[in-house]
Amino acid sequence: MGRPVLFYHVQHFQTAQQIINLPSAKLFDKIESSIELDWLPQLENANVDVAIIELSHLSPADLATVTESELMSDIEFIFLSEGQPAPNLDKLMSFGAGYHFRQPFDMALIDDTLADFANELKHKTSQRQQAFSSDLDQYGLLVGSSRAMHKLYRTIRKVAATESNVLIIGESGTGKELIANTIHLAGDRASEPFIAINCGALSPELVDSELFGHTKGAFTGAHRDHSGVFEQAKGGSLFLDEVTEMPIEHQVKLLRVLENNEYRPVGSNQLKKADVRIIAATNRDPAQAIEDGELREDLYFRLAHFPIGVPPLRNRGKDISGLAQHFLAYRNVEEKLNKSLSDEAIEFIQQQPWQGNVRELKHAIERAYILADNVIQPSHFSHFTLDSTPSQEDYVQIPEGMRLDELEKIAIYQALENFEGNKNDTAKQLGISVKTLYNKLSKYDDQAGESE
Repeated sequence: MGRPVLFYHVQHFQTAQQIINLPSAKLFDKIESSIELDWLPQLENANVDVAIIELSHLSPADLATVTESELMSDIEFIFLSEGQPAPNLDKLMSFGAGYHFRQPFDMALIDDTLADFANELKHKTSQRQQAFSSDLDQYGLLVGSSRAMHKLYRTIRKVAATESNVLIIGESGTGKELIANTIHLAGDRASEPFIAINCGALSPELVDSELFGHTKGAFTGAHRDHSGVFEQAKGGSLFLDEVTEMPIEHQVKLLRVLENNEYRPVGSNQLKKADVRIIAATNRDPAQAIEDGELREDLYFRLAHFPIGVPPLRNRGKDISGLAQHFLAYRNVEEKLNKSLSDEAIEFIQQQPWQGNVRELKHAIERAYILADNVIQPSHFSHFTLDSTPSQEDYVQIPEGMRLDELEKIAIYQALENFEGNKNDTAKQLGISVKTLYNKLSKYDDQAGESE
């Protein structure tokens, strides 16, 4: 919010009230004054953005006070006078204090000046808010306002209310662990542990020990009893990240636990009861992993009672720049600084493919933040090589016999969905005019009506 606007002798300025409807200021102090009153101390204590002052005489002492204080840099001045010569006021104006209007006042011109001030204040306020705020919606540990993310939120809310095993499928960096943790927090097991383990980081020799635990002396180096993740997560949720990276010979042991809810620590004869909700994740296509012999099909069906697909960042429209601003705002709060993204940087960020998804974007913002002094520019991302080469999965296989106009129609509707129906952004992305986009959509509607 802007600071109060201070009026002196506002009865001489009948149309100044128009500025109250402008969005730059929240509160207005209407102060009736005369030049006999000591107005400078009032001004110094008023905490204002704009001062409108009726003043025909300025003493040398007042001139020195204004020019030597921070008032000149903090306040926009409008002086109103009857027009008699005032050398000290002229000198103050030569220092760039603001505007001096002489009678007869052109109220329309003064209103225009106030409107300019209001727009500047609005822009400054917007910059301050941008530097310290995020406008993305949030659900659990996830943030995003795109249609794709809201669809994900609804899915999570529904599955969290059940005890079904969940398999999260998405590219690296899309936030699969955050999704798993959000499912846990939204469910009945929220007060119990959430334990995460990366199956791809496990040594093949220690997979059983990490999953099921071991007893002292069970193998060389087992100097004490160890609780596996099934024990650590008892009553809560166990997140098996990159489950397709688990050695195939160990997957059968995991399958048995899921079938019987029982497991045996390494070196122990005692069976233990598994009491966990399983949430697994993979960055691979499960069908392809099964075909390649890297995932047991029976294990897949046990894990994927409820599969959840995670949208890649490039399909989340304005969430890309929104997340950049989100990360910047939190970094500003941490560092107690006020850095911002230039319009060019926002456009640059929005255009990148972000093959590493949200994780890559966050790291890029953090590195650019370190390099930038006050405003982050596209050049601050030059140290960070953005992979613009499309991955194999980004290549579109065109069905044999499909016509070009059918491909165009698919591309337009896909872009509309990505930009949540925003036709200006969609047209810009497709490289066509908004008018052309409307014409094509109208044609598609007519075709649909004729086919009914």
